[in-house]
Amino acid sequence: MGEPSLRERAIRLLARRDHSRAELARKLAAHGPAEEVEAVLDRMTELDLQSDRRYAEAWVRAKAARYGATRLRSELARRGLDRDTIEEALAAECPAEEGGTELERARALWRGRFSCTPADAREWARQARFLHGRGFSTEVIRKLLKENHDEPA
Repeated sequence: MGEPSLRERAIRLLARRDHSRAELARKLAAHGPAEEVEAVLDRMTELDLQSDRRYAEAWVRAKAARYGATRLRSELARRGLDRDTIEEALAAECPAEEGGTELERARALWRGRFSCTPADAREWARQARFLHGRGFSTEVIRKLLKENHDEPA
């Protein structure tokens, strides 16, 4: 058997999981000239085998429970998606992200990690750093850490 064609390589990669156009281009670049890679990518998009929108929505759906909107945006941008596609995926999968949903996701993540509210400034900073590292906004972190978590739900 000879070397698989660019088209076959693209189909094999897409059969495993969705890829952004930029990821797929990067993986195929070593196996053919740029013009051929672009032609294959155009054909995959035309056949709806590759879709940045579908990739972004699936990725956000899989990661939204563990990360805040800021982190989700930066990770998708790093994967080569444009701003409009990212915002559409966040709007579809994390509605009202700045409101209740973002706070609820942060609260669920916080409860899984910490057993009690911060007792002092050092513990408050530690918990805030954890949430910030997960991509939650400063406003959401402040709201969450100022809540009285001892009350029954």
